[in-house]
Amino acid sequence: HGTAIISGAALLNALDIVKKNIGNVKIVVSGAGASAISCCKIYLALGASVDNIFMFDSKGLIVKSRGDLDEYKTQFAKDMEAITLQEAMAGADVFIGLSKANVVSQDMVRSMNTKPIVFALANPNPEITYDDAIAARPDVIMATGRSDYPNQVNNVLGFPYIFRGALDVRAHSINEEMKLAAVAAIARLAREAPSEVAARAYGGDVKTFGAESLIPSPFDPRLILRIAPAVAKAAIASGVARRPITDFKAYEEKLSGFV
Repeated sequence: HGTAIISGAALLNALDIVKKNIGNVKIVVSGAGASAISCCKIYLALGASVDNIFMFDSKGLIVKSRGDLDEYKTQFAKDMEAITLQEAMAGADVFIGLSKANVVSQDMVRSMNTKPIVFALANPNPEITYDDAIAARPDVIMATGRSDYPNQVNNVLGFPYIFRGALDVRAHSINEEMKLAAVAAIARLAREAPSEVAARAYGGDVKTFGAESLIPSPFDPRLILRIAPAVAKAAIASGVARRPITDFKAYEEKLSGFV
């Protein structure tokens, strides 16, 4: 769910930059494990269409005619004949990689739609390297799971602060409303001016919001001040908080003490 939340925020911002609507984009997903399923469920909640999601596991495209699908994969099964990953990538707007290294070629990236979004998140080696993707398509917006390239989809951006907000209202569960609140808070923070603390952590080299800065720096001290209250409010509104916060100004001042 951490990968889903962080990549969801990055995807919203990337789509905003390329001026595409999440409900209309074709999304190709390499991987069908827990991360991939969680990511796609978040994307659906954000407005993506299940008809536009093409999910591949180790055996190929997930189609209804296969007899080996569990309940999680079945919701993304296509009613069509199986096609290859290469065929699916043609005209795709978004690629999400949660599988293994080197399954995407430069030709596949070249075959994608204008201003493609490629999140190659396999670690330590992505489905296609950052350098190869940029070389193939200068207009690509690229993210990986690595810290040595821009747009690292890093779970540490989310889970400490999600749990902070959940625990502070004694939530008995973490639901979709809380996760979506975290997505929105992270996406909004990325659009603000970079924090001085984060800039110092990176030797002064922190980019402003754009294709190479889709999500905040993990060192941004404002993360706890944005995400925890958003999650707490969502928990209260959705009825899972056992100790609701009544004074959010005082709560945010308390969180500042952690910073």
